[in-house]
Amino acid sequence: MADREKRGEGPARLRAEASAGLSAARRKGARPDSLLRWTAPTLTVLFVLVAWQAACTFEVVPSFLLPSPLDVALTLVNDAPLLASHALVTLGEALAGLACGVAAGFLLAMAMDRFAVVDKALSPLVTISQTIPTVAIAPLLVLWLGYGMLPKVLLVALTTFFPITVSLASGFRSVDPDVIDLMRTMNASWWQMFRFAKLPAAADSFFAGLRISATYAVVGAVVAEWLGGFEGLGVYMTRVRKSYRYDQMFAVIFIISALSLLLMGAVRVLERACMPWKRVEKHEKPHSL
Repeated sequence: MADREKRGEGPARLRAEASAGLSAARRKGARPDSLLRWTAPTLTVLFVLVAWQAACTFEVVPSFLLPSPLDVALTLVNDAPLLASHALVTLGEALAGLACGVAAGFLLAMAMDRFAVVDKALSPLVTISQTIPTVAIAPLLVLWLGYGMLPKVLLVALTTFFPITVSLASGFRSVDPDVIDLMRTMNASWWQMFRFAKLPAAADSFFAGLRISATYAVVGAVVAEWLGGFEGLGVYMTRVRKSYRYDQMFAVIFIISALSLLLMGAVRVLERACMPWKRVEKHEKPHSL
């Protein structure tokens, strides 16, 4: 009996040691990957800033055409209250338009999945809607709806609903047909199949589309503000452009990029909160040794 237990203990101990060694190897492999993920973009940005500052210092480009990074940084500090007030207006328009675009895209994708006639009728129109330039729609919306917040929100919604619709429709179709057949044999309704099979399967596609829409939201709001409005980063950029204050223009560009990155980061946080199993899969993925 004792010999049998020893023989059984040996393979179990070997498996435990092998598993521990593999986990340690994964941790060692993950550290360089994580370090490289943050170091590479940081060094790239620093290189661009140094090259930019050098070009301005040695007057490769006239200073009135290309302000230096230091001038832009000083503008950000000196005009911080004014820039912040305009940025809050643009961010509010972007968030409101993004929320409307997500809601419209979700309902449209759900209708296209539920009714084949709706899918065939609206798919070409959804595609055609993205061939119309945003700058061509914005003046019409301002003309019809005035200079308030409504045309900006509507333009952002029109800009952001397409990635949501396409990604969700694709995600709904990616469900395993065997799962649908199994639920039908259990007399599941369409809503039950949608809620418990199609909606979870489309979650990954939804967040991929939401990341794209988040980057479009701020740009769409700024474009709408260019063509009419009283406040916002687009209005502020138009004013400083007419006065040839390019340092302020670059400051606005920096803030627009920062707002877009902020929205993308918020989407990633929301994705991790709604899909915690993705983090588990990422940690369990074996690294090449």
